[in-house]
Amino acid sequence: MAFHEVRFPASLSFGSVGGPERRTDIVTLANGFEERNTPWAHSRRRYDAGFGLRSPDDVEALIAFFEARQGQLIGFRWKDWSDYKSCPPSQDVGALDQLIAFGDEVTDRFQLIKTYRSGETTYDRPISKPVVGSVRVSVGGDPLQEDVDYTVDHETGAISFDHPPDLAAEVRAGFEFDVPVRFDSDVILTSLSNFQAGEAPNVPVVEIRV
Repeated sequence: MAFHEVRFPASLSFGSVGGPERRTDIVTLANGFEERNTPWAHSRRRYDAGFGLRSPDDVEALIAFFEARQGQLIGFRWKDWSDYKSCPPSQDVGALDQLIAFGDEVTDRFQLIKTYRSGETTYDRPISKPVVGSVRVSVGGDPLQEDVDYTVDHETGAISFDHPPDLAAEVRAGFEFDVPVRFDSDVILTSLSNFQAGEAPNVPVVEIRV
């Protein structure tokens, strides 16, 4: 699957609307009760980039980016301004932000994840597109140094250690991340007169599995 490791202009995604989408199959039984199931283990995010456009120059930048990705053909990175850190938005990324795994003295490669928590319920979201230079890692509470103690695959979100972490040691990480997406249409309709009147074009973007 074609993917360009380039981010949609962050200045244009700022102000866009969107968020997570789930798929739930619901069957209503004869007694009125429901059976609910989902074929998706992970949510998928959708956005509309049109709301982030503020000037005719923004429209030109959008069209250039769209053409370079050949419409829906090629995926790209997207900054979701409402959810792009391993920590709360008001805080700075730190090496203790997210519990990734526990060491077993054998495994030396771990996937970045972000855990969403509500009461006793948690959801672990795999992070495949960390931002270069933003990843902080610790093992057993001790911060480590990138390219000395570990390396980061910024195309998959995997961390590889020079030596497997000790048994039961907490492997934690902090990071900023992008969402892998593609355009959800092969057509972008723009009108300068409508844009100047405050009508934003419809530019759908959808998360992809990578």
